Amino acid sequence: MASMTDRAAGQDPRRLSRCVCNTLRMVTRAVTQLYDDALRPSGLRATQFSILATVAGNDEANLKQLEDALVIDQTTLTRSLTLLERDGLVERAPHPDGRIKPMRLTAKGRRALEIARPLWAQAQQKVLREIGTKAWADAQRRLTHLLHVAVEKRRLGGGRRRARPSRALSS
Repeated sequence: MASMTDRAAGQDPRRLSRCVCNTLRMVTRAVTQLYDDALRPSGLRATQFSILATVAGNDEANLKQLEDALVIDQTTLTRSLTLLERDGLVERAPHPDGRIKPMRLTAKGRRALEIARPLWAQAQQKVLREIGTKAWADAQRRLTHLLHVAVEKRRLGGGRRRARPSRALSS
């Protein structure tokens, strides 16, 4: 049976509704490519720019702080930081607790970020012109709410449970 939302939107009730996850992933990939294209002259990708900007905003940041700020898994973050460190854009900062590994920008990293910021701003303005600043403000508010809900569910273990097969289906 079609939901009221599907009928109101004129959707075929026999088709599955668009998956929120898949739609968000498609949009994210396309927008990331747009920013990557804009940032290309700086030598940075959008993901690298985000990490460098986050580190720069805090003078230095450890892995946990970056994971939380960027909502990125440790493996992906470590891989990205390793490449940024290899390229001389970030370096490990000393910390009294050897288990904590704060990162900070190098002079080369600060220069790369200075070059990238106006390129990022151009991409940002291009996107905002297309969707409108008011529409983006509303979308950002809604997406931020969705982000908080998803992060909280995962933190509480809701995102890691596997569904058990129904006994009726396994008979």
